Formats: sequence, structure tokens, C-alpha cells
Amino acid sequence: MTTSGMGTQAAPGPYRGSRAFRAEDRHRFFGRGAESHEVRKLWREQRLTVLYGASGIGKTSLLQAGVMPLFSPGASDILPLGRVTYGSSFPQAALPDHNPYVLALLMSWTPPAPPTGLVGMTIAAFLRSRPVKRDAFGEPTPILMAIDQVEELFTGGQGQQPYRRWFFGQLAEALRDNPRLRLLLSIRADRLPDLMKYERELAKILKDDREVADAPEDEREPGDPGPERYALEALGFDGALEAVTRPVEGTGRAFAEGAAEQVARDLIAIRARAGSRQRDQAVEPAHLQVVCESLWRSLPPETTEIRRSDVLRYADQALSEHYARELREIAVERCNGDVRLLTTWLRLAFPGRAGGGPQAVRQSAIRSAGVGQSVVALLVKRRLLRADEQLGESSYELAYDRLLQPVEQDEQSVEAIPVELRSEDCLREAEGALREGDLFLAARLGEEALARAQEHDLTLRAQIESLLGNVAHQRKELDTAIAHYATAARSFETAGAAAAVGPLLTAIGRLRLAQGSPAAAVRELHAAMIRVPADLTIQTELAWALWQGGHPDAAVDVLNGVLDRQGNNIDALLGRGQILAGMGRPQAALRDLERVGPLRRPFAKVAHALALALAQSERVQEAQQEMVEALAEAVDHGPVLLYAARVEELAGKTSSAAVLAQQAIAASAPAIPEHMTRDARRLAGVG
Repeated sequence: MTTSGMGTQAAPGPYRGSRAFRAEDRHRFFGRGAESHEVRKLWREQRLTVLYGASGIGKTSLLQAGVMPLFSPGASDILPLGRVTYGSSFPQAALPDHNPYVLALLMSWTPPAPPTGLVGMTIAAFLRSRPVKRDAFGEPTPILMAIDQVEELFTGGQGQQPYRRWFFGQLAEALRDNPRLRLLLSIRADRLPDLMKYERELAKILKDDREVADAPEDEREPGDPGPERYALEALGFDGALEAVTRPVEGTGRAFAEGAAEQVARDLIAIRARAGSRQRDQAVEPAHLQVVCESLWRSLPPETTEIRRSDVLRYADQALSEHYARELREIAVERCNGDVRLLTTWLRLAFPGRAGGGPQAVRQSAIRSAGVGQSVVALLVKRRLLRADEQLGESSYELAYDRLLQPVEQDEQSVEAIPVELRSEDCLREAEGALREGDLFLAARLGEEALARAQEHDLTLRAQIESLLGNVAHQRKELDTAIAHYATAARSFETAGAAAAVGPLLTAIGRLRLAQGSPAAAVRELHAAMIRVPADLTIQTELAWALWQGGHPDAAVDVLNGVLDRQGNNIDALLGRGQILAGMGRPQAALRDLERVGPLRRPFAKVAHALALALAQSERVQEAQQEMVEALAEAVDHGPVLLYAARVEELAGKTSSAAVLAQQAIAASAPAIPEHMTRDARRLAGVG
């Protein structure tokens, strides 16, 4: 028989291979019945559940195809599976300052909605805006919220720390706000310690009037509130057998006696010889799907019975071929086709252990020099490395102990894998890379999509250009981002999609503002308003452009108009409060800012501090404390530094005020607007 994995079977097979199961695959998702029902029970009954397991163990598949289909639509209010990152061709530079994790989650729940309508909305506010779902007896049903791949919260570095705290604060607020809410968090086992740091904030609301002890998780007293945890493990023999045999029912094929058992035994043997810890008699779900899909495709079309001889010793060959292809594809994507570089790094990073295969390595000991950290992340994402926790330490290990062997035979002449994706497919892949924060791959796939797009398909080309603008924006290449956004806007305009032009012009306007050109920004934003007159986000951005251009009264007028139409618009309230504080109208500023609360953004905090110091001299010390909190999060923010200098002046600390004013003059992220420099120079004592 053919064993290349590229057989002649034309019809789609019943196995998923290396792809996660989706909701529509629930009728061929087997082997996880007990786990699905147990997680369903925990999720339904507990306020907070944490599902965790090694990378590639099947958490996403379990939720989408195993757990969520078990809920009756009439008895539960279940939200779509949420994520905390997003990749999109929507021009990200059009969005005002926001929490990216919160926005991504809200976008997961409302895919067709434009992000501009979700920016500034909290998780609790979104849930309150939804109609209450009731069961057959008229009682409100539980709200079931699951967030997948929570480890993505912890990959952004220290710069994202305020957003993480803010995100978990919003989850706690939502749980406190609605006792019907049931939250499930799914996370890789090696990232579980990161999540534990935020458990106290979430756990506070799990029991009434009960404070969580300061002790670590393993030292809590019995009865202390905390999440229910469920560890997802590999498939046992019976589960593996079911996952092998049940999907072929109704396909015209069946496994002969002993054949499916042979697949399971082979996979157990492969798992047992891998890794550095004692393995139980279990099967890696990802291995099972890859092997079964490859076996299925390798059989001649006329095959009706899959015999033991068909599968004997097949598992190793199928996995070797699969991982060889994956290695080559990653080398083409990231190492200019140099498989030798990638395999050499893997051999050095994962040396053999006494008695067999490569050993597991602590993540802290991994050195990414030569390939880059993004390649390590991609190896985990593509399941060549397994990320897990062993003996209390986060570790990596090769997903297949013979991963490197088949590649050695032809390392000298590796050719690029032919890409047969359509332009639309390349765009979706580029969006996925952007979601993962892989800007290099997103740019490469975006350019590939553009090269494959038809000249007359203006809408598709515009979406690709907008995505490339997002990549450039994240790289802080502002001129390049503006060029891509402008090209996208022209294509949408020609295609007659005026509503899509508005956000692109808004993005260009905000970037012009970041470049210190408020007049150009005002022109772009006015043009955007003409195309999308109902978009209040554009009007709020126009107000900021007017303010930076030296027209604070005109900015306040624009924000008044926004708030006349939507009185609880958070961005407009924050903007007007911040501008009014600088204009010396503290009472009005305090009314706006205190309607929003709690204030998270540094400029909002320091504006509140300035308004407080101006309005109530006896509360200057309180204002100074709030000012210090704002400065800790915005060390190079010109307006924040200048407002802080004014607070210090009101407190009688002229020397400190002068130092802060000097820093404000030198600041660049952002610089102070031109009309504020005179006040800054006065405070700095430089004329």
C-alpha cells in the first residue's frame, strides 16, 4: 500500500489531522466522553473553572466539539468561545487607546461587529447589554463564558502588565455584577503559575464576605474560595480505541479485528519512549489524529476493511513524515529554507538522555539564539515542541522523540514547500499570524496574498493592504502604515464601500497626529466623518486633533455633540474631562471623570488629580498621590508630565514642578502639543 500520506483518497476523511476540532465536527469527536461531561458539570455548577493541560493535548477541541455541544440551547445562555488576541484587517490604528485583551474578547463574541463599537466597553457592560435568556419555566439561565488559550495573556512582556491587571479586574467585576455568570478559563499547564497570580482577584467574589488568604495556592486553608481545576490528560487505551474506530462508522470502511488495537498500542509505545518522566499507558491525541488521517489517505479508494497488516508499524512512519514536513515548512517560513540550522538548534537544545530519546528542558534554560524566540513559539504552536509542567517547573520537550531523524537524510537539498493557498487563504493565515504577534510571518503572508490577488478584486486587495498597514503600525513604521492604509482607502472608495473608507482615514488621521501634524489629522478625520457620520469614535478623535492643534474650545464643542447623542460614551467623557482640567475648569472636569471611574489610563488619572487640586486645595496631597500613580505608568508622556507639574505647583513644590515641566518639554511619547509649550516653559523657568 501507499504510505506517503498523500494517497489517492479524494473525499475528506473522518479525522482532523493536526487541526483542532470545531463545533461542526462534534459528530466525529470521540474518546473524550467522560472528560466532556465532567468539564460540562464543573462549568455549569462552579463560578470559576480552570481547564489546563499540555500544549497539543486537545483543550480547544474538547471545548468546541465535546463540551459546548452538550448544553441545551434552551437551558443555557452560552457565549461563543472567547480569545484574548485578535488578528484582523480592520485598521487597528483607527482605534483609540484601549485594552487589547478586552477588545479581542468582545470581538470573539460579536464577529460581524466593527471594533469601533466595542472600544471602551467593559466586559460587564457588554453582558448587561445582552437580553436575559430564560428557560421553559421563565427563570433566567446561567451565562456560560469560556476563554480559550489564556496563555496568550502572558506573552506580551511587562509593557502589557497594566492591561493584564485591567483585564482580570474586568472579569472580577463581571462575576461580581452577575451571579448567573459561569467562567471557564482554558490555559496551557506551563502557564498555570502565571494565572495563579491573578486568582485572588477573581476568587474574592466566589464567596460572600470572604477574603482570600495571602498564602500561596498550595497553602490555602480548606474552604478558601478558589477555582475548580480540571487537568486534561492524554487519552487512555479505551478512549484512543474509540477515537480510532468511531469516526469511520458510516464511511463504508471498518477496522478488522485487532487493527484499531494495533494503532492504539503503537501510539502508546511512541508516547512511552518519549520524554523524561514516567509515562502511563496513554496516547497523545495529536499523534492519533495525524496517524489516522495519514493512514486513511494512504489506503486505495476501494478499501473497505482496514487490516492489521495495513497499520503494523505504520504509526512511526506517518509521524516521521508529518514532522519532517512541519520542520521543512517552518524552515522555509523562518530560516530561509535552512533546515540544517533549525535541526542543529533542536539537537543542541534537546540533547539525548541516558537510556533513550531527548530529554525535557526547563523553559528558562532554553536559548533561542540563532533562531529567535518567535520560532520557539511557532514550534510549540505547530506542536513540534510540547509545553508542559513537570515537577513544578515549566518545560519543553520534543513532541516526537524521533522528530529529527527523518530530516537528516535530505537536509542538503531542502526545497521550499509549494504553497497552494488562494489569496483569501493567505490573508486568513496572515491574520492568524498577527493574532499570535508574529509580525514577520504576518507581513510575509500578507505580501503573498497581495501577489496572488486579482487586480480587479478591489475589496480583497483593500483588506490585504489594511492588514499590512496593521503590521507596519505595530512595528511603529508610521509612514509605511499610512501608505498601506491610503492604498486600502482608495481601493475601497473605487469599490463603492464608503463605510470601510472611514476607519482607514481615521487611522491615517491618528497616525498624522502621532507624527505631530494636527492640521493634517483634522483634514483626514473630517473626511472620515463625511463618509461615516454616525461613527462617534471618529468625532472623538477629531476632538483630540483639534485640542492638539491648539483649539481646546472647539474640541470641547465636538465632544459635547458626541455626548448629546450618547451620554455615557466613555471615551468622550474621558476626553472632555481631561481637556477641561487643562483649561482650568475643575468642577466640570471632575463631573466627567468621576462618571467614568475607576480611572485606568494615566492621562485620566493625572487630569483628575489636577482638577482635584484646582477645585479643593485641602485635597492637594490626595491629588499628589494620584499623580504619582499616573507617572509610574507614563514616564515619557508629555501631557501627563505637564499636568503633574501643575499639580506640584499647586502643592507649592516649585522645584519638583520645574523638573517635571522640563521632562514634559523633552517627552516624545507623545510630545506636548504646541499650545502647551508656553505653560511648560513657564513652569520649567526657561522663559
